Amino acid sequence: MKILNFGSLNIDNVYHVDDFVQPGETKKSLSFQMFPGGKGLNQSVALARAGADVYHAGKIGADGQWLVDLMCESGVCVTAPESSDSLTAFALVQKADCDTGKAIIQVSDAGQNAIILYDGANQTMDRTFVDEVLGRFGKGDILVLQNEINRVPEILDLAWNMGMRIALNPSPANEVIRQCDLSKVRWLLLNEIEGEWLTGKKEPEDIAKSLLASYPDMEVVLTLGSQGVLYQSSEKKCYQKAFKVDAVDTTGAGDTFTGYFLKCAAEGESPERALMIATRAASIAVSRPGAAVSIPYWDEVVG
Repeated sequence: MKILNFGSLNIDNVYHVDDFVQPGETKKSLSFQMFPGGKGLNQSVALARAGADVYHAGKIGADGQWLVDLMCESGVCVTAPESSDSLTAFALVQKADCDTGKAIIQVSDAGQNAIILYDGANQTMDRTFVDEVLGRFGKGDILVLQNEINRVPEILDLAWNMGMRIALNPSPANEVIRQCDLSKVRWLLLNEIEGEWLTGKKEPEDIAKSLLASYPDMEVVLTLGSQGVLYQSSEKKCYQKAFKVDAVDTTGAGDTFTGYFLKCAAEGESPERALMIATRAASIAVSRPGAAVSIPYWDEVVG
């Protein structure tokens, strides 16, 4: 069983500020750092550092090779295995004729973040590339998707038709997500804002109940920030409290949680244990600066 993450790769430009910039305000940053990022990259790194057999597919610009190097160092595969139709290896991360995706991130003294995205190469997936990537995977494998690349509804449908199991993180929540057939999604991992956008409900239990009423085969994983996380399926409901830590930078915390949860779920761990491990991993990540670089390895999480 292999995990394919078809997702974004970004260069994160991080500005440390005392508080977020307001309209019309010019503010001096306290520091500047450049990190690898993108929800796709972060989740692949989290999966790999958790010990999963994960492959990443996506696009970069000429300025993005160091992102690929970082993933490889973490154990992410960026070359597809041989397929039944081809005996040649295939590069899952390819270069586009534009810049790599970018993010401008403000991190406040309180450890909160505000993010502006530039899509860049993340929006250059074409059908030929999609077909070539998916052709190297098959029934029983897991596809992980976010909403920072183009063709998400199409990729979801194609993978489901192949018998792959789908995990979707509907972020950012926009009209592209409404084009997705969510009945094909096994694991939906989202936060309260995304849950309210999808369902019109505010309370966590109402969000989960609404989603399961429409998609009874789905497993809903709803992160609640400092309040922890709610898991609910047609068979089980459970909560996991957040671990108390001094947050330095919350960027990538949700991606760390997603990667660790999916690794555990893929290996048949109970929802309770998967939630506990993923929450602990996220708590370690927020105690460090950066997104991908802050993600812990398995031994740091479980001891």
